[in-house]
Amino acid sequence: MSDPILFFDLKTPARRLRADIEKRLTAILDHGAYIGGPEVTELEAQLAAFTGAKHALAVASGTDALVIALMGEEIGPGDAVFLPAFTYNATANAVLMTGATPVFVDVERETCNIDPGQLENAVERVVAEGTLKPKLVIAVDLYGQPANYPAIGAIAKRHRMAVLSDAAQALGGGQGNKRIGALCEMTATSFYPSKTLGAYGDGGAMFTDDPDRFERWSSIRWHGTDAAKKESIRVGLNGRLDSMQCAVVLSKLTIFEDELQARAAHAQRYRANLKGRVRMQEPAVDDRHAWGLFTVMVENRDAVQAKLKEQGVPSSVYYSMPLHRHKAFAPHAPAEPLVNCDWLADHVLSLPFHPYLTDEQIDRVSEALLKAV
Repeated sequence: MSDPILFFDLKTPARRLRADIEKRLTAILDHGAYIGGPEVTELEAQLAAFTGAKHALAVASGTDALVIALMGEEIGPGDAVFLPAFTYNATANAVLMTGATPVFVDVERETCNIDPGQLENAVERVVAEGTLKPKLVIAVDLYGQPANYPAIGAIAKRHRMAVLSDAAQALGGGQGNKRIGALCEMTATSFYPSKTLGAYGDGGAMFTDDPDRFERWSSIRWHGTDAAKKESIRVGLNGRLDSMQCAVVLSKLTIFEDELQARAAHAQRYRANLKGRVRMQEPAVDDRHAWGLFTVMVENRDAVQAKLKEQGVPSSVYYSMPLHRHKAFAPHAPAEPLVNCDWLADHVLSLPFHPYLTDEQIDRVSEALLKAV
């Protein structure tokens, strides 16, 4: 009998790394620095080296990474922050938590990422209305596909805005000769357990080349305190990543390149099996997709998902509702329709995907999908 197919597999890498993780956790139990221990600075140094960014900061979650970045730019009431409407709700929550106004932008149907042309139109509308000040673009690297940073960066530069990458699903990917983490001024990522690089709890990181920005982030992360952590010099929060989670991510980094290679190979096999028969997210030619998720687009998705389940194949939907249709964000819904966001919400389906799939399992999933559609 064939092994069951898992949508995510967190147990295999845990078994693979258990001895190393236990050794690292025992060291923390011995030195007792559960907050701000040496594992934190070690992880930050290794993350900076991996991504090519000059500075990396470990934080408590991917959402905290977004919030700290916005706070560091002094984003607030009267500011417009542009973001794709087809992404996870944390991106919009971070904007609203600062008091700024989210401006939802349509995405490209092929890449599922923010459409630079629609971004330009949205910025020009905000400028023409004159109520809000364009301040920031949050480009989401959905499913692991890097956003179009050259085009986004050019638009942002024309309108004197900064760019923040929400790379929660994409650490390990890249564009041109750079990795995610070094593609724009600021990057935020998540170490949620199912991400490409996951902790055993919540966690996240931030990346920048700007030493002043890094200093602000470090302060905000620790209640807005000064370097001595005695006086609050700005508004901050408790955004620290504890030593134990840092130890887990350090261990995970020892096999991260292997896992990224496996993800790329699995995606290539899926794509070969499904090419010309099922619509898939299309990576740009110059991009290195991190393959946080493998996503297809199908008609009659609910029926397809039910048929897959009957064949023992799990699947999931990321996301069934674009942000501008959420109750919490509806007051900021644009007057014009976001056609591709709405279409994707009705058609996307993510297939089982993790580094420990076998070729036989990928072929079984592919065959089941082709039967279901």
